[in-house]
Amino acid sequence: MASEKTYKFTFIILIIVLIGCFLMNISLGSVSISLEGIFAAFTGGDIEKETWRITVLDIRLPKAITAILVGFGLSLSGLLMQTLFRNPLSGPFVLGLSSGASLGVALLIMGASVFGGFMGTLLLSSYSLVIAASLGSFLVLLTVMIVSSRVKDTMSILIIGLMFGSITAAIVSVLTYFSDAEELKQFMMWTLGSLGSLTWEELGILASLIVSGTLLSVLSIKSLNAFLLGENYARSLGIDIKKARYTIIIATSLLAGSCTAFVGPIAFIGLAIPHITRLFFNTTNHKILVPSVCLIGGILMLICDSIAQVPFSDITLPINAITSMIGAPVVIWLLVRKRKMIF
Repeated sequence: MASEKTYKFTFIILIIVLIGCFLMNISLGSVSISLEGIFAAFTGGDIEKETWRITVLDIRLPKAITAILVGFGLSLSGLLMQTLFRNPLSGPFVLGLSSGASLGVALLIMGASVFGGFMGTLLLSSYSLVIAASLGSFLVLLTVMIVSSRVKDTMSILIIGLMFGSITAAIVSVLTYFSDAEELKQFMMWTLGSLGSLTWEELGILASLIVSGTLLSVLSIKSLNAFLLGENYARSLGIDIKKARYTIIIATSLLAGSCTAFVGPIAFIGLAIPHITRLFFNTTNHKILVPSVCLIGGILMLICDSIAQVPFSDITLPINAITSMIGAPVVIWLLVRKRKMIF
């Protein structure tokens, strides 16, 4: 009972920190906006500068919400993959989802010059990158699932996913080699990631996909806890291994695939956050881990985005650079203390 009260108290603290980071993220930027100005923009009250209201509601608010959703999705998908494969170095993209999305975007950008007139305009519409990335991720996922249906070993699925990721990455490399400078720059800008380019309509679609993946994850909590002790133990508890495996893979594809499609590939969040959470809570119970990785992932993404904005400056750094600077040392630290990992 005492531990449950401790967890509840910790969750309350994390929620308060998340709200604080959310307000900080909206406040900081090339122009610093006070908390009074933020609340005035939210409530429609009098504000010092009318441009602040536009900045808060149309630029910074959707970007902050995007950061939270991406933090939720990538962290939770990383937890699912690490538990399913019982591999502490598995991330949300081990199934090749990121490589598939990159292939879809590469085909769109570097093949767009082939099309002209109406078709070229259609391919370069506002949703074109999202659709291309989604199709690429889905096709890789579909291929992995078809092949994995013929194997019984979970580790074989991991290897298959990595191999398909290598194949798609090789195709992308060939496309980049033959592309011109403008196409290559556009593709590289997508790979750097961006949280600030989503409209409210796109944000609604992303939120619905993240919620769907989260619900599937919650429904899989019993299976996830059982997988910690191996598939034979899970089978002894009456769990349908194949069904549970597919549910977890689909949940991961919804979470990680949608994040990659809308904001580009974001590195290290899905790999590092589950480990940080396990050490923070000192538990392997997914009833605790599932909500906690979401909260900590959202907090870290908001912090990374706040740093990327370079407060009081017009400079904006790539979000992928910041997450890598924070995530890479965490992964190195985890490797150094690998024997102490909670698994």
